[in-house]
Amino acid sequence: MLKIFQRIHKDAESQGTLKLPFELRQKSRLKTTLEDGREVGLMLDRGELLRSGDCLRAEDGSIIKVEAAPETVSTVSHQDNLVLARACYHLGNRHIALQIGDGWLRYLHDHVLDDMVRGLGLEIKIEEAPFEPEGGAYSAHGHSHSYNHGHQH
Repeated sequence: MLKIFQRIHKDAESQGTLKLPFELRQKSRLKTTLEDGREVGLMLDRGELLRSGDCLRAEDGSIIKVEAAPETVSTVSHQDNLVLARACYHLGNRHIALQIGDGWLRYLHDHVLDDMVRGLGLEIKIEEAPFEPEGGAYSAHGHSHSYNHGHQH
C-alpha cells in the first residue's frame, strides 16, 4: 500500500489520481484506491479538507492529484442574486455545506432541502457533479480554492 503523508503545491506533475466524494475528502486518515487501482493510505494533518486539484506526495516520492468525484447534488440557478442569497441564508442556517457560483448554488442532494428551496420559489436540478463547497470563514481553504488563502480550516 502506498502511504501519503504530505500535501504539496498544485503545480506538480502527477503520477496518479485520487478521485473522492466530498465526505471522504474531509478525512485525514483513509484507506482507498487510486484511479489506476493502487491501494493508498492517507495520513494527513487533521482538519485539512482536500480540494480538487490538490497534490499529495507519497512516501515513494510519487505525486498524486486529488479530484472531486461526481456525486448526486441539487443545483439551483437563478438570475436574481437576492433570491439566491435568500436560499443560501436558509440553507446556511441549517449548516448545510454549499457550493456557490455566479448565478447558482449547489448542495448534496436531500429531498427535504429540495422541498424547502422549492418553497422559496426556486427550481432544483438534480444531477451528478463534483461538489466543492465553501470552506467557511473558519476553514482551511476559506471561500477560495487557492492554496495560500488567508482563511484557515
